[in-house]
Amino acid sequence: MAKLASGRVTEKSSELLDKFNSSLMFDRKLYAEDIEGSIAHATMLQKQGILQKEELEQIVSGLKQIKSEIENGNFTFDIADEDIHMAVEKRLTEIIGDTGKKLHTARSRNDQVALDFRLYVQKNTLKIKFELLKLEKVLLSLAKEHTETMLPGMTHLQHAQPINFAYHMLAYMSMFKRDIERLQSAYERNNYSPIGCAALAGTPYDIDREETSRTLGFDSPTVNCLDTVSDRDFALDMLYNVAVILTHISRLAEELIIWSSSEFNFISLSDTYSTSSSIMPQKKNPDVPELLRGKTGRVYGNLIALLTVLKGLPLAYNKDMQEDKEGVFDSVETALLSIEILTAALDTMTVNKEAMEKACKVGHLSATDLADYLVQKCGMPFRDAYKITGAIVVEAEKMEVDLSEMPYEILKALAPCIDEDVVEFLNLRHSMNARKSQGGTATEATQKQIAYFQEWLESVTVM
Repeated sequence: MAKLASGRVTEKSSELLDKFNSSLMFDRKLYAEDIEGSIAHATMLQKQGILQKEELEQIVSGLKQIKSEIENGNFTFDIADEDIHMAVEKRLTEIIGDTGKKLHTARSRNDQVALDFRLYVQKNTLKIKFELLKLEKVLLSLAKEHTETMLPGMTHLQHAQPINFAYHMLAYMSMFKRDIERLQSAYERNNYSPIGCAALAGTPYDIDREETSRTLGFDSPTVNCLDTVSDRDFALDMLYNVAVILTHISRLAEELIIWSSSEFNFISLSDTYSTSSSIMPQKKNPDVPELLRGKTGRVYGNLIALLTVLKGLPLAYNKDMQEDKEGVFDSVETALLSIEILTAALDTMTVNKEAMEKACKVGHLSATDLADYLVQKCGMPFRDAYKITGAIVVEAEKMEVDLSEMPYEILKALAPCIDEDVVEFLNLRHSMNARKSQGGTATEATQKQIAYFQEWLESVTVM
């Protein structure tokens, strides 16, 4: 059978060209969107009097049969068909005859692929959002359990000030909340229907783009067809959003790797989500967070690849844009799997409270509290208090004790203006709970943040 889209080219294409030109082996993922869009388009054509009712019924029946064949593994994908659009249309014509050839009236593969791809991105934007919401619930559950579990807060990967583990988990909740908001924003910004734009300039047929837009769940049709068929901003939005999500996942993964090491021993990942060494039987490797960290590079590459494809393209559609899908498919699948397994790993890990609290006694985490005490109690300028505190820390190092455990008599000798209440001031839990300003790490402030995130989660809708 001759190609449906042969037109000006009269000679049979070479097998090499078919292999080079075809996108069918990857854009077949869009079969459901292609059939959904075709049914909506045909339904509109019938309402507009362009198709007869009997023709619509044949087309819809044939398309549903094709969908069933694909899902049951009975559909033959032929690389010579170039893409999923022509594969479906050819099979439709085989099933219902010449009526199948009428389906492409008032559309082009340019607006057809823009529709299919946009539908895919929109659906998966919501899927990723849904998976992130499940992750947020696990993080919130962890936070609720650990508002008084202390660990060293760090800057420059050095012990800095005591915080609680709930506070640390809520920091990641904040990141993923922004990710969810970006996904929602992208969904709303891109929820416009391309179908009916045809090749680039619209169509002379009396079509109703509002009708197909409503049928397919879009807010309205796009405004300018020249832009529409060449627009892949929605795909860039997806790639960028996934890149940021994986950035946040990678940061958390890095901490899980560090925390699960013998040096830290803050957490233990479940055996269900760990692996063994092939040679060292005693080892339990954090392969899940390591792979999460590694996969981040892939999704960065997918974003840069599509930006590079698009950067120099004149309007409107160009064949270069066939390179828009594989990276998006890969990033979407990577994001969905990554979020799912991170959620499960966090939900099953064990938190070692004792090791976390013990680590707080390394690095003189209450040094800032001593400086603040000298400012408040002795009326010193902060820089003078800072200098004296530094000298006291040096003395604590010589004595091989943490500042929080330094004898009062030694402190008094080094800073005569202090009183016995300094001992409580330097207590690590007191230090943590002193930071009760809005957004701080005190248990009281952390509980307010938990209430905020709980209320936010209850307000988020999943379309």
